[in-house]
Amino acid sequence: MGSNGELKYEISQNAYIKLVLHSLRHKTAAVNGVLVGRISPKDEGLVEISDSVPLFHSNLTLLPPLEISLIMIEEHYVAQGLSIVGYFHANERFDDVDLCGVAKNIADHISRYFPPAPILLLNNKKLEALSKGKDRSPVMQLCVKDASKNWRVVGVDGGSKLLLKEPSANVVLSDYISSEKWKDVTDVDDHLDDITKDWLNPGLFN
Repeated sequence: MGSNGELKYEISQNAYIKLVLHSLRHKTAAVNGVLVGRISPKDEGLVEISDSVPLFHSNLTLLPPLEISLIMIEEHYVAQGLSIVGYFHANERFDDVDLCGVAKNIADHISRYFPPAPILLLNNKKLEALSKGKDRSPVMQLCVKDASKNWRVVGVDGGSKLLLKEPSANVVLSDYISSEKWKDVTDVDDHLDDITKDWLNPGLFN
């Protein structure tokens, strides 16, 4: 398997949209989530992200809920041959595109178990421009560990390293945003407050 710099990451439409809707549901807060998937059986240089789980919108730094959540998520997906393969983060401030310590710490934890794990960081400016344009590139920035184990944002040319599995994902996302579908997203935070709320969001794409 190649180094992080050579790997590509392909995210499914549902996994992608779920994370963006989660960030829109809690616009004034930092939010996070995990990416679920596997190394592609056909191409060892490709990480397939087939699902995502919205985690928290408050107290992102608390370790016990995080650890409980990661165990719960792993246990659910292991039967499907999937595991946690990365981390998603959206900063509190609209114009903040820096990787904060919290994001790095949680991603470090995940990368111990899955070394090529990336961080996907929401880019609000790209998200805002979505309704105006025909941009088919993800509204997230890809961050990977470099040779000295520091997190870095993959440059503009790195757009080709993070691929949307379905080219129409941004069109579908725009439709969901305009119909306020983000109101229907449940995260693990909600579930820990009220266990009747399903963090798997089974009805989100019906």
